[in-house]
Amino acid sequence: MPFASPLPNPSPTNGRGVFSPPAGGAGGEGDDKTASANTSAFVSVATAIACLLGVLTVHELPRLPPYGLDAVIAVVAAAALSRPRLRLLACVLLGFAWCAWRAGMALDARLPRDLEGREFTVIGVIDQLPLVREDATSFVLKLEQADLDGSAFALHGRVRLSWYDDAPEDLAACGRWQLHVRLRRPRGLVNRGGFDSERQALERGIVAVGSVRDDAANHRVGEKALCVDRLREAISRGIVERIDDPHDAALLRAFSVGDTRGLEETDWEVARANGIPHLIAISGFHVGVAGAFGALAIRLLWWLWPRLGLRIAFPVAQAPAAFATAALYGILAGGSLPTVRTVTMIGVVALTRFGRRASSGPHALALALLTILVADPLATLAPGFWLSFVGVAFLMLCLTRGRGIVGFLRELSIGQLVMTVSLLPLTVWFFGEASLVGALSNLIAVPVVSFVIVPLCLLGILALMVLPVAATPFLFVAAWIAHWQWALLEWMATWPGAHWYLPEVTPWALALAMLGACWMFLPRGVPLRALGLLLFLPLLWPDRPPPQTGAFQAIVIDVGQGLSVFVRTREHALLFDAGARYPSDFDLGEAAVLPTLRALGIGHLDTMIVSHGDNDHVGGAPAVARVWPDADRYSGEPQRMPIMAAQCRTGQAWTWDGVAFRVLSPSPDAINSATPAKRNNDLSCVLLVQGSSGRLLLTGDISSRVEPAVAQAIPPGPPLALVVPHHGSKTSSSADFIAALHPLLALVSTGWRNRFHQPHPLIAQRYADTGAPLLDTAWTGALDVEFPADAPPRLVSRERERNRRYWRE
Repeated sequence: MPFASPLPNPSPTNGRGVFSPPAGGAGGEGDDKTASANTSAFVSVATAIACLLGVLTVHELPRLPPYGLDAVIAVVAAAALSRPRLRLLACVLLGFAWCAWRAGMALDARLPRDLEGREFTVIGVIDQLPLVREDATSFVLKLEQADLDGSAFALHGRVRLSWYDDAPEDLAACGRWQLHVRLRRPRGLVNRGGFDSERQALERGIVAVGSVRDDAANHRVGEKALCVDRLREAISRGIVERIDDPHDAALLRAFSVGDTRGLEETDWEVARANGIPHLIAISGFHVGVAGAFGALAIRLLWWLWPRLGLRIAFPVAQAPAAFATAALYGILAGGSLPTVRTVTMIGVVALTRFGRRASSGPHALALALLTILVADPLATLAPGFWLSFVGVAFLMLCLTRGRGIVGFLRELSIGQLVMTVSLLPLTVWFFGEASLVGALSNLIAVPVVSFVIVPLCLLGILALMVLPVAATPFLFVAAWIAHWQWALLEWMATWPGAHWYLPEVTPWALALAMLGACWMFLPRGVPLRALGLLLFLPLLWPDRPPPQTGAFQAIVIDVGQGLSVFVRTREHALLFDAGARYPSDFDLGEAAVLPTLRALGIGHLDTMIVSHGDNDHVGGAPAVARVWPDADRYSGEPQRMPIMAAQCRTGQAWTWDGVAFRVLSPSPDAINSATPAKRNNDLSCVLLVQGSSGRLLLTGDISSRVEPAVAQAIPPGPPLALVVPHHGSKTSSSADFIAALHPLLALVSTGWRNRFHQPHPLIAQRYADTGAPLLDTAWTGALDVEFPADAPPRLVSRERERNRRYWRE
């Protein structure tokens, strides 16, 4: 739905929210006001776009400019503002300087690198709502004081913490705590198609992450006096107490106050399949509905006491009521970007009502954009910023305002189509997937959630705060409707096209697709509008063709302390290990492996080999198997697998597209002598992949006891790249093994600052002595190695460097 102010619009528009003079008039005061409004809207839109371009330029930089250069650019921009022809350029420069300065300050606020792993005593207030999981409670602490070795230390901002084992029951929002913590800088996995946690940390002001240490001195020291999150927590608790079904209660908590802690990953999968994540955690439209409630209350009040109109005009009285109601609900909902955008737009309209001036949707949207850019230019790093502003801009551009119920239904139906098509490129850019059933799902979900469930929830919230016993009927009806609507959405999530995964999108493909969306929704009469669909086609093209016959590609996926390697020939695909899955339900198969394969455009997996049964190799395998259940599965320890797999054994071999695959270990004797279900790294499946001009050896976690047999089984041949055994443990990579293989490249997968201190310095030195570069995913992110048919293996990219951004560690 387009932004629709809950206030009446006294000025003429052209039906698209843009002011135009009344037809047939000869001019006059009305025309002058309309022309002035149009000019004001154009200037504000142009200024906002120029400032946004400056901000975007900063986000494309691999590193930030020095503060001195920011100051020079700002002075030049200020001087250029006095020249009308240079004002837009000046706005670009001001946006650049402001964003670069703010980004530099945010990065400088992070924990110093030389203090990573140190323990601090901190005092702070719990910000937002803590998330209680099976293994830990996660929360954000807004620091007020930090001490290092008994001395005060200047560390300010937010830290994201995990309290493992038994966190206190009174660890709740708004509590002030003194804690003993171990901290490190924000650092995440870096893969194709993967989530960028370092960008999110910058956007949210996270200066450090860490864990609470077991210390008797950890205790609550009070609470913050004025804190909205305490009220949000109380409302969530009130909903849970009144709704028997936990899932229904979780949905109402999300719809009411943006509390999504009760939703599981399967719920988010249903939401993504239907294109409705924006509805789950308070959309901007919900805030507009709340503003309409405020305006309706004033209308009712003026109807009951008409004499109030003698003191203050009705439209003027509606303005602050709508704004105050929307602002209060936006704060109560957690202050997400869509809510801030809507509240700001309503505020702009309210101010124009107070000043009795004409306004328009584009003018309000532009001023909202400028407000956010000035207040927090780093908000542009969030996907929600782009989905919110671009979606509303397209609706304003493409929809005409209808009259009556027929016009409303037409606007609602066409609006969902516009939103689905216009936001598809951005959705694929940020999340790697889109929903082809999203338009229909939104057509059903938007009116039900926005006009039925949310109003019932609002009434329930008011009752909880005034007369709690009266809240139950409202919440019960809302839960019943949400229950059956969700059942329908779960069914629609199984339709073909609900999950549509596309290869990694290039910037030029994104730009063409957005241009195509604009072209498709141009006004009637513009010729060849359907050709805009052709500009979406580059979204389907992988940025890299498959290997030739006799060649293959290998990607060591960044899964932290674990292993996952993807191997692709011209027509086939193999996955060797799948990373870990932790008690918190964080699954590297879901978070790293699948996004990588989808970003590469992989639609079919032929074989998955899990070297052995340790969690850091097998944990993500079930997630991969759910997506490709027909893939052949093998393991060196099938009895320890959480899914069915055949025994991997010496002698197994096959050929794909001129590339030979051969299993070198475990031997039949090792398999027969092993104790069933007992952990044994030496049962790891070892796989040799050999193309026309290069070889790759995948070793799992074998030790130096097995290495001689493996080395003996490898005949002389083309140059070899080696995935280092057991993450570089000192129990593997013997000097004789390295000398026998003489690898061209040594690839190792470890976690940043892992507790095992792998790769061991002794092992790293052994590889250095042979001249083989040791490439560690903890430092490089995912590693992309190419094995051409007519050349030796070569490193194509380190993922941290391939798409370098200033916020990356």
